[in-house]
Amino acid sequence: MRGAGGSGPRVVVVDAGVGNLGNVVRALAHLGAAAEISRDPARVAAARCLVLPGVGAFGPPREALRGPLEMALTAALADGAWLLGICVGFQLLFETGEEFGVTDGLGLLPGRVTRLPAGVPVPHIGWNRLRDMADHPLLAGLRAGPVGREEKAGAAGRGETEATGGGGACAAGGEDAAGEDAGGEEPDRRGRHFYFVHGYAPEDVPAEICLARATHGRSFAAVAARGRVMGTQFHPERSGAAGLRLLANFLEIADGSAAGH
Repeated sequence: MRGAGGSGPRVVVVDAGVGNLGNVVRALAHLGAAAEISRDPARVAAARCLVLPGVGAFGPPREALRGPLEMALTAALADGAWLLGICVGFQLLFETGEEFGVTDGLGLLPGRVTRLPAGVPVPHIGWNRLRDMADHPLLAGLRAGPVGREEKAGAAGRGETEATGGGGACAAGGEDAAGEDAGGEEPDRRGRHFYFVHGYAPEDVPAEICLARATHGRSFAAVAARGRVMGTQFHPERSGAAGLRLLANFLEIADGSAAGH
């Protein structure tokens, strides 16, 4: 168990063996949260606020969660916990993933995770704009233009990369890959642009749980939520002020108090 942060909301960052864990913890600490990294089922089951990051392919973190950790996540959610999945952690929330064969997901959100089309660079790496953004507390302050301060997340920005190689579901690092709005530099400081690194993305996601979409070869759910289970295909911890605002929104939703953004 490793921890960082202040006296704000307590967050357990679930360690499934492949994650942008350090960056996520630093971003949460920047917002005043008391964040800890844990793979202890007892601590996960007792948590009220959970973040599930992931990089690389769908299969390894799915197998790491299978058994005690999955049961702990289920128990925490049944007891009222809130969960935010990030990148592959988001993909794991769905029913199935099709990378290297069909694998069952956690089944917390309806939909399946499939490869992005062959006609565009894969993995999709760079800044991309969200569209069709819903009026939802997770996206508060992000739909109507500039986000407060024009700041980066400091050490929680793009200084740490953890890749598991290949064109996997969310292999970190690399250069720009063209999307409709993707680019190596943040195109503006408006709250609609976020940093993506992935080769697979959800589809068949019901409209009522899809909070925002992005386009890279095809349109896909970039943010989704059902009840206390939420997730983003992009990396909010690597998305500057807009990403920090989204994380702060999640903390405020889960904790019921301002998260210091």
